[in-house]
Amino acid sequence: MTFGAVNRGARFLVVGGGYTGLRFARAAAQQGAEVWLTTRQPTPPAAAQPQDERLHWLRFDAENGQIPALPANLSHGLITLPPGRDGRDAALQHLLEPLRQQPLQWLGYLSTTGVYGDVQGGWVDERSATNPSLARSRARLQCEQQWLASGLPVQSFRLPAIYGPGRCPFEQLRSGKARLVHKPGQVFCRIHVDDIVGALLHALALPAEQRPAVLNVSDDAPCPSSETLGYAAHLLGCKLPELQRFEQVAGTLSPMALSFWADNRRVSNRLLCQDLGYQLRYPSYREGFRASLAEELAQAP
Repeated sequence: MTFGAVNRGARFLVVGGGYTGLRFARAAAQQGAEVWLTTRQPTPPAAAQPQDERLHWLRFDAENGQIPALPANLSHGLITLPPGRDGRDAALQHLLEPLRQQPLQWLGYLSTTGVYGDVQGGWVDERSATNPSLARSRARLQCEQQWLASGLPVQSFRLPAIYGPGRCPFEQLRSGKARLVHKPGQVFCRIHVDDIVGALLHALALPAEQRPAVLNVSDDAPCPSSETLGYAAHLLGCKLPELQRFEQVAGTLSPMALSFWADNRRVSNRLLCQDLGYQLRYPSYREGFRASLAEELAQAP
């Protein structure tokens, strides 16, 4: 898969080498960058094997006092860590000053579209007011604002639900654990992990004066979760579970599960796709689910 150009010799730091961070690091390395990723574990995650020779791992576990020394001459960075249980950003606390000593040309921060809160299904864009209703979204907004005020060349990318290989409802459907819940008027936005990677690389390749401080990264198809589950079942050729109405099952959902139904909004990607010229690889979940299933099947033992 080809992404936007990265200057050969670029040196990247990805703070948080998880699902999205690792995917981004591999894409940057394929373009010729040298990339360092952080992990809380003593060894790289199993998903990182086999390791690309351009990927290097640093242990960063602030709770246990494991703070890495950063490599010199970093040109780019990406912060993927969510706020901790205390609402604070460990990267802000421990890596901000070392990053200020680096010749950074660009630093991306992964935020959330949850900062817009609930607008009852209406559209939001980067000019919309931020009014997060969930505690984790309030913490993310606070961290986003601190990064933007850090004096570093920061861009914040506000993301909805992230999906991709291993993050689609296929296994839940196969195992019979999927729930088909419908709440009238409720829609969700989502983005394929490779479109996050593509948008990040597209943005950092722009001249600095053309990079907006905040950018929504969402696909073209906000829709009910029942619609996406139905399409996943179609791809697998399996039956859907029985339809459940939200008001009837809300009392059985965990607080975390309930929180996903608290906000209802449609996220505009006009700035990214029309004004800045990024072309989505997966404009909707339909293309994204098909590609994700094909990759999962190709990687299956």
